Amino acid sequence: MKRGLLRFAMVLVFLGMGLGLAMTNTAPAAAGNVTLTYSNFFPPTHIQSQLAESWCQEVEKRTEGRVKVQYFAGQTLTKANQTYDSVVNGIADVGMSAFAYTRGRFPVMGAVDMPMGYPDGVTATAVANRIFEGYAAKELGDTQVMYLHAHGPGLLHTRKNAVRTLEELKGLKIRSTGISAELITALGGSPVPMPMPESYQSLQKGVVDGSVHPLETNKGWKLAEVVDYVTMANSVAYTTSFFVVMNKAKWNALEAKDQAAIAALNKEFSVKHGQAWDSSDADGLKAFKENGKTVVELTPQEMARWSAAAAPMIQAYAQKLDQDGLKGTEVVTAIRKELAKGAK
Repeated sequence: MKRGLLRFAMVLVFLGMGLGLAMTNTAPAAAGNVTLTYSNFFPPTHIQSQLAESWCQEVEKRTEGRVKVQYFAGQTLTKANQTYDSVVNGIADVGMSAFAYTRGRFPVMGAVDMPMGYPDGVTATAVANRIFEGYAAKELGDTQVMYLHAHGPGLLHTRKNAVRTLEELKGLKIRSTGISAELITALGGSPVPMPMPESYQSLQKGVVDGSVHPLETNKGWKLAEVVDYVTMANSVAYTTSFFVVMNKAKWNALEAKDQAAIAALNKEFSVKHGQAWDSSDADGLKAFKENGKTVVELTPQEMARWSAAAAPMIQAYAQKLDQDGLKGTEVVTAIRKELAKGAK
């Protein structure tokens, strides 16, 4: 009996030694190390998605591995119109999407998307950041904003009908979102609200007669395959502004030195995204022409008619913001000043 107890005690001792050795050989997780998730609706092949993934890699590099980011492209983590709330609620730690996909949620930032004749993505990106910093910080106050960016001139693309006059647009069903949907209404068309990931099939099947989007989309989302004309109505070219935001609790949990490294990185990437919109616009126009599609130029007289048709919606939007105490007239004036800088 005593021998049995002795053997049992020895077994326990050896097991304890083995457990202690295993625990000694297992390195504890480094304090402060964290892995974040990043949700983006752009497909992985799109330049804006590639830049986002590059940001993730740079975060890890500049924080010396303390912060890693697991990237999910193409709506694999959250849908485009759910991204902001998913970050607020911690479903995703970081997210990129368009303000226009949650219409009415960000009224001041919505003014940025107005059809004021945006010439390029660099200028549009500067406008988005200027308006956020000066007027709209509270709108995104439940997240930590990484940076904003915005695409180059949003233009009318159609399938079977070339649009050279306002009369030719009347009654056409045009895929659009947010402010661009209001623009289509102002110009006499029939807007069909739809996020970009649904656009290719809808155009291909004739669910809609056209789409408003920047030139880059003809390559980035392959829409040159399913549209036939682009109308260069530059005087009413709109933009779509995008946010990259982080869950506030996750941001606050990061070490100060890592927050500083990411903040510096964000300034660089906002500019990179604006530049990428412009280079991809050039690629999109090339793809459009290579697909044998037609560029429609408006006469100066017709361009003026389009501007006149769009003017009331801009004024009405500014007045609505004014009524809500959001300095709409001041915001629109600030946008025009930034556009004037970009034109120089």
